[in-house]
This record gives sequence, C-alpha cells and structure tokens, in this order.
Amino acid sequence: METATPAALAPLVLWSAFALSVVFGALTQRTHFCTMGAVADIVNMGDWARMRMWVLAIAVAVLGFNAMVGLGWVDAGNSVYGGPRLLWLSALAGGLMFGFGMVLASGCGSKSLVRVGGGNLKSLVVVIVLGLSGFMTMKGLTAVWRVNTLDRVAVDLPPGQDLPHLLAPALGSSATALAPWLGLAIALLLLAWVLRRPEGRSGEVLLGGIGVGAVIVALWWVSGRLGYIAEDPNTLEEVFVATNSRRMEAMSLVAPVGFALDWLMFYSDTSKVLTMGIVSVVGIVLGSAVVALATRSFRWEGFGSVEDTANHLVGAVLMGVGGVTAMGCTIGQGLSGVSTLSIGSLLALAGIVGGAVLALRYQLWRLERLV
Repeated sequence: METATPAALAPLVLWSAFALSVVFGALTQRTHFCTMGAVADIVNMGDWARMRMWVLAIAVAVLGFNAMVGLGWVDAGNSVYGGPRLLWLSALAGGLMFGFGMVLASGCGSKSLVRVGGGNLKSLVVVIVLGLSGFMTMKGLTAVWRVNTLDRVAVDLPPGQDLPHLLAPALGSSATALAPWLGLAIALLLLAWVLRRPEGRSGEVLLGGIGVGAVIVALWWVSGRLGYIAEDPNTLEEVFVATNSRRMEAMSLVAPVGFALDWLMFYSDTSKVLTMGIVSVVGIVLGSAVVALATRSFRWEGFGSVEDTANHLVGAVLMGVGGVTAMGCTIGQGLSGVSTLSIGSLLALAGIVGGAVLALRYQLWRLERLV
C-alpha cells in the first residue's frame, strides 16, 4: 500500500473542510445562530432561545470530540487548546476584548462572515479590519505587546490543560478511557438544560445546535483523523495536513481571516498555500449567500452614520487583537476549544461572555443618557 503524503492528502482535506464550512454558513444563516445575539437576547429581552441553541452545539461538540478521543482517533494534546502551558491571563483578557468588540461590531467573526454572504458591506469592513488586526497580533506590532505582557503570565500543567488529562492520574485512569465518559456526562447535563424549556425543543434550536455542533466534530475528524500522517515520508515526523498551526484544528475565525488576507496579498509567493482555516472563511460566506439568495433575504447594507462606522471599526480591532490573544473566538474557543474540555478555552469563553455583557450594558447606558 502506498504511503500517504501531505501533498496527496491536502486536496481531500481542503475540499472536506470547505464543504463543511459551506454547511456551517448555511446553517447559521438559516437558524440565526449567533453567540453575540444569544447574549444580547438575554440581556435586552430575557429570551434564552438562541443561548440554548449555542449550548446545544457545545453539548454535541463535547460529546463528539471526546467519543473520538475514546476511540483513539484524536487527542486534545495535539491541538492548540490542550497544551501544557495555560495562558490564563491572555485567555481572560483576550476574551474580554473580543466579547466587548463583537457587540460594537454587531457580531463575532463567524456572524460577520455570514452577514457578508447576506450582502452586509459593514461586515465586510469588519472582516477586513479584524483580519489585519488579528495578523498584527500574531506577527506584528501588537504581537510584541502580547508576548511581552499577557503571555508572560502562565501556569504550567505538565499533563495538559484539558480535563481528561488533568483528572485521569487522580482517578487512576487514562485520558483516553476517561474522556468519553466525562464528555458524555457534561453533554447530558448541558442537553438537559437545553431541553427543559419549550424554546429549547423548537425545530430551529435543534437544527442550529445539532447541526453546528456536528460540523465542529466533523472538522476535528477531518483534521485529526483524515488529515493525520503518523510519519511523513519526507521528514519522518507526524503531520496534520493543511493546517496553519501544524497541529490538529477544527474551526476558528480570527487568525484564519488574517491568513486568508495574507494568502490573497502574497498569492505569488509559493510558500503561501491554502489551509483548512482559509477555505473555511470562503465556505462560510458562500453557504450564507446561497441561503440568503434562496430565501430572498439578501440585502445590501452600509454604514448608517459616522458613529456607526467608528463602533464597527473599534469593535473589529478589539476582536482581532482579543481573538488572537485568547487563541480563539466564539467558535474557536467557544465551540472548538471547549469541545476539548480545555481550561484555557473555558476561561476564554467566560471572558467573551463577560465582555459582551459589559458592552451591552455600556450601550444601554449610552442610550439612557441620550433620552
């Protein structure tokens, strides 16, 4: 049997990731899946329906990922979320920035891409600024600030920062054996909370939650199983094909937007190649556009005022800087990262939700002052 090579596997991995991201874009456009919207619905109206959709997606992602850990297909330690160095301050501070920014920008990275597919030119500006500021925080001016300040504060957890690896020694078990049971228990608790109210059992909530969660699980399989080569014939090292981090990836939408802009600007540089993250950015926009056109909800939309423009620009910068600092966004940490049961992801998620609540309270305060 011929040994698999990265070059041979890359097209299959990329097309699979692209197809799944099209499904993600279509689902989020159809069901209005949105983390910022979920938090805003609660703060402004006391409506928990979209929050139940998001929590259902988390439950499905947690269950699916940890089931694959039990089967030996994936391991949290092979992702950026399960490493032994817990950057807890970066996760919290970056999450706060991202959460505050997504409210100012009227949506997180994924929602902005979905809105681009629906004809929203404001979101196109947000995506471009988010990508530029995110890339700066990976490799540019704000990257120096990040590395020399927040990233210096960390805790070393030799087993890894995901709960199965952390708890397994104390329970006399292995992470592989513990993960599926821990994932099942957490998923059932989350599912029980989702289904306890009628709005959690609506068709839209079930479609969005189960569908989005399943896409995250499928992307983990594509990267960690389909795209994994235990020994590259050229380097004799293990390889996760077509990922920017050179590790197993699912979906995240801050750094990939930056990498997509980099690929477009330096296309003639043969070292710039397509990755799962880059094709996912395109796929989400396409999937959203297909649904928007099919349902006749496609509408061109621009900025309404100077203040509207300023809010979106500031929000986009905060999301770009915060998303990279926290190592993910509402999808990257809130779904992909949390599915690994990583402590860092849980901290980042807490920061994102806290930042969103603060921004919503700030907007309400401003409105009250104008009345």
